[in-house]
Formats: sequence, structure tokens, C-alpha cells
Amino acid sequence: MRRVRRLVHLVLFCPISKGLQSRLPGIKVKYLLVVWLGIFVGSWVAYMHYSSYSELCRGHVCRMIICDQYKKGIISGSTCKDLCEEHSLRFQHCLSSSPTQQVYSGLWKEKEVIIKCGIEEALKADNNPDSVPRRDVVLFDKPTRGTSMDEFKEMLLNFLKSNLGDQTSLAALVSQIITMADVNRDGKVSLAEAKSIWALLQLNEFLLMLSLHEKEHTSKLLGYCGDLYVTEKIPHNSLYGADIPAFLQSLLPAAVHQVVHQWFAPAWPRRAKITIGLLEFVEEIFHGTYGNFYICETSFRNVGYNDKYDFKMVNLRKVATEMTIRGFLKGRHCEQNVDCTYGKDCMATCDKLMKQCKSDMVQPNLAKVCGLLQDYLLYGAPPDLKEELQKQLRTCMTLSGLASQMEVHHSLVLNNLKTLLWKKISNTKYS
Repeated sequence: MRRVRRLVHLVLFCPISKGLQSRLPGIKVKYLLVVWLGIFVGSWVAYMHYSSYSELCRGHVCRMIICDQYKKGIISGSTCKDLCEEHSLRFQHCLSSSPTQQVYSGLWKEKEVIIKCGIEEALKADNNPDSVPRRDVVLFDKPTRGTSMDEFKEMLLNFLKSNLGDQTSLAALVSQIITMADVNRDGKVSLAEAKSIWALLQLNEFLLMLSLHEKEHTSKLLGYCGDLYVTEKIPHNSLYGADIPAFLQSLLPAAVHQVVHQWFAPAWPRRAKITIGLLEFVEEIFHGTYGNFYICETSFRNVGYNDKYDFKMVNLRKVATEMTIRGFLKGRHCEQNVDCTYGKDCMATCDKLMKQCKSDMVQPNLAKVCGLLQDYLLYGAPPDLKEELQKQLRTCMTLSGLASQMEVHHSLVLNNLKTLLWKKISNTKYS
């Protein structure tokens, strides 16, 4: 043991010299150099990992900010007491992909949950993440003291119109929001309750969760405090049930990815059931109750399913309202279609004569989803179904996003595909 410590001491602290080899007989200098480099690289990787984690994972900052505002009486919510007083809502594992969007797995009332909180405003207000920023000034500034209930309802209605379009159903959504804001169920909305629900509505994912909750294809909202909110945990957060760790994804070839996905994918009848749910979601967001929505990053990592193999949309941040996309495209200069891309794959057409983006999508949601489903459904498909399924998926992938072709073709192709799958699994244990 003493010899090992001496060797480590020499490698780390002694310069490699001509006399080194004579002091350590039997060990070549080049091997020591390799060991020294290995220790250096390992230390550097560990440091970078820690730095990245510290930057991405700031759950303690989020909790500190929220509880500070709650104790001051600025915000309210159904989970505030559990988070800040009883400490029964606990942060566990960091799942954040951005320092401004904190996502954690957590435990609440002995149940696994997902906790989400945005700290962008706080970080802008104060560059020191360990201090308590004046977030009440930055974010929880509306509505102001003296705002009447009628004025607050008008604020909500105008906000929803600007984000979802002028839909006849918005009055019902306003009523739903008011009911949600009334945490203590006294029939009134206090200023703290109003500030909290207003701050939550500024988060695109929360707004979409409210708008698309009817068919339960999104995570169920369990509670909130200020603009921190808690949702159910989706057991399988990938279409294939499992995924390759992020640090290996870029190192492995596509063929290995495909083999791993096929290995962990559910049985084909269960994949058919998940697919029917995904198609229902596509149907729901096309001319839905609260307008049109677009999936702007069609990836198997953004969709998942629960233990009953019911489809769930995992990442609503990749979904955008029609009003959001129109606002992005309006007056936008372009040379080609790619210049009119919102998110990753919500691409509109470019008017090359006027050099401006148009509002027609190159591909509708259904065509992009069918491209995602091709490998997912054809692998292991029943032989008597495979040819027809392949044909329908190919037809689906060629759908155009032009408004003149959307109405009839979209519904017809979607219903044909759903019917084909449902006939195969109906009256079985998988249905």
C-alpha cells in the first residue's frame, strides 16, 4: 500500500525526468505518462460534469424563490404549504435540460411526481443564483392591487385570445382558470391567488396543459405554488419504452439505436394501442376546442405512455399554438422554406417573389407523426397487415400542409389508419 501511495505521489507531483526511471525500476516513463494523462482527463471530465450539473440543476434556487414569495404573501397555491412548511413535497432527481426550465422528479404524499419551475426571471434579476432575487417585482407583478374580478376576467380573456385565437369556447376556459385559482374554495380570488395563476399562464406548457386536458393525453396537473407546478409522472417517457443514455447517443451508429429500440419496444399490439392514442391526440389538436396546435419537434423522446399503454404527450414545450406560429411568421424575410421554420420542424412555405413567409405549413402534424411511426409500427407487424399498413403510412407521409388540402385528406387518412389498427387489436386483451 505504501508503494502505491509513493507511486501516485510521484506521478502527480514529480516532473518526469531522466532520473525517474532509475528511481522506479521496472516501470517505463511512457506508462507513467499514460497514467498521469488518464488521471488528468478523468479529473477534467468529473469537473465538467459537476459544472454542467451545477448550471442545469438549480432546484434549491427555485424552492428558495417560491417559498420566499409565499411567506411574504405575494403568491399562493395548492402545494405551497406542503413545499414550504411541511416539506412533504420533495425534490429528488434533476431532469433539467435548460438552467431556466427546472424539471425534477419528486415525491409528494408518497407518490412519484414531476416538479417544474422556471427561474429565468430570477436569474435576470440577480446574477447570484444563491441569493434571494426580488422575483415579485420581475414576475408576480400582475394583476395589480385594486384590480376587480371583472377586470381580471377581462385580462384572462384577452390573454387567451392573443395566444389561442378568438375561439367561442374561451369563456368556459376563463371560468375553469378562475376555479383553479380559488385555492381555498371561498368563492373569491385573492391578489396572491390571481398573481400565481397569471404567472403560470405565461408558461407555454402550462397553458397547453389546460387547453388539451379533455382526452387525458397530457400529464395530469396535481397542484402548484406560484409558477411552480406539479404533474403526474409518466412511467415511460419515450415511445420505445427505453432510450440510450445521452452521453452514448452520439457515439453509437444508427443501426445500434434501432436494435436497442426494437429490443425494448412493447409488443406490437401494445404499440398499436399507443399509436391509436397518438393519432387521437393529433386529431384533438387539429381544429380542437381551443384552436389549432402544431407539434414542432416530432421525436420519439417527446411522446410516451403509461402502465396501461395509453398514449401521453411527454413534452408539451415542443407544441405551439397557431397564433404563436403566425406571430413568428408574420413579415418574416425568407429566401427558401427553411428560413420559415419555427422550432425544429414546423416549416412554412416561403413566397420567393415577395421574399416573405406564408402561413401554410409544408407538412401537417399527421404527416410528421406517420414518419415517426413507420419504423415503430412496421417492425413486428402481423404479416397479413404489414403491406396495407405500409401503404397507408406512405400515403400519410405525403400529406401536404396547404389549407386547401387539409380538411378532407387529413381526416380521411387519419381515420383509415386508426380503423386498420383498431380492427386488429379489438376484442383482444390489448384493446
